Formats: sequence, C-alpha cells, structure tokens
Amino acid sequence: MGEFFLLAFFAAVNPTLLAAVTVMLVLPSPKRLLLGYLLGAYLTSITIGLVIVFSLHDSGAVSTTKNTLSPLEDLAFGAIFLLIAYALGSARGERLSERRRERKEAKQAGKEKKDPLPQRLLGRGSARITFVVGAALTLPGVSYLTALHRLDVENLSASATVLSLIAFNVIMLVLLEAPLVGYALAPERTKAAVESFKDWLTRSGRTTAAHAMAILGGLLVLRGVLELIL
Repeated sequence: MGEFFLLAFFAAVNPTLLAAVTVMLVLPSPKRLLLGYLLGAYLTSITIGLVIVFSLHDSGAVSTTKNTLSPLEDLAFGAIFLLIAYALGSARGERLSERRRERKEAKQAGKEKKDPLPQRLLGRGSARITFVVGAALTLPGVSYLTALHRLDVENLSASATVLSLIAFNVIMLVLLEAPLVGYALAPERTKAAVESFKDWLTRSGRTTAAHAMAILGGLLVLRGVLELIL
C-alpha cells in the first residue's frame, strides 16, 4: 500500500487544480468557492474510483481511460493556458490592460458598467457553481488510475477499499483542503495571508500572470504528450 499512497502525492501536483485554486483565492468569498469545488471534486473522483475498482477494471476501462481521456484533457487545458499566457504577454494584453484601467476610471467617475456574467456569478460566492466546476473538471489522471490498479491487486475488503480511496482523494486534493483548514483553524491569519496574496498579484500584475500561465500550460502539454507516448 506504500506505493498506492505515494501515487496520491504525485496526483496532488496538479497544475490545473493549482490554477483553479489561485483564481478562487482572489475572488470574493474564497472559502465558500473552495468548499464547493472540493465537494464536487470528491463526488466525481471517489465515484469514478469506486466504479473502476469494483466493476470496470477487468474490462480494460483503466487502460482505456489512461491512454485517452487524461492526456487529451491535459493537452486541451495546456493549450488554453498557453494561449492565455500569450495574450497576457503580447501587445494585445497591454491594450486589454489599458482598457481595464479605463473602465475602472470610468466607474470611479460614476459611469456604471457591468462585469462579465461569469465574474458576477463567481463574485457572489456561489458554492453551487464551483461544485459543478469541480465535479466536471476532476477527471482521473494517470497517477490515480495507476493507484486504482495497485489497489485492485491488493484484494482488500470492500470497506478497506472504500477507506483507501477516500484517503487517496484527501491527499490528492490537498491544494483545496489546505486553505480550508487554515480558515477553520486560524481564520484571521488565513484571511491576512490571502489578502497579501491578492496584493502581490496586483503589484506583479500581468507579467506574473503570463509567466504562471506559460509554466502551467507547458507542464500540462508535456504531461499530456508523455502520457500519450507511454
């Protein structure tokens, strides 16, 4: 079982999840957004894991999903992040930034303009929205599928299998759980840390965002290519 739980730590290194957590932390009511996303992620990940282990492993579903779904997901999200990085780092990104400053100044001058619909919805702190997003985006990766194979080989009892899967997911989704634990145990310090993070993003601006998106996109594309080859 040691290798099974070691794979959970590899699965936790998830560029897509890191990007999602970063976005939610800078929005209003990050605690509710993170909790909604976490519950949606639990629902999808644990349910798929149980289905594969208990009924679909012998049919080859593990290898089929491993060879198609996860690499394509990585390549798709990687391409999106690279495009965003290019837009942020280009002259167009500069023009967009200038337009945002102009809109902000217009608002301060009393000219009321509405934000885009997705931003308005997320800004309400709707856990239901992030629940749906978390459920939709938390598809099994190679580390998770490999771990399911290892778990199947162990021939554990049904209860032990369920508990092992839950423990795996708790480790795998630590990027979501860590700030929520911080809000529960040290709410003031966590709020201060989140505000400092927002201030840092504001000061660093477009350049930092472009670099972060480029790194995340590159990692996802690389992982997707390696998964298709291997």
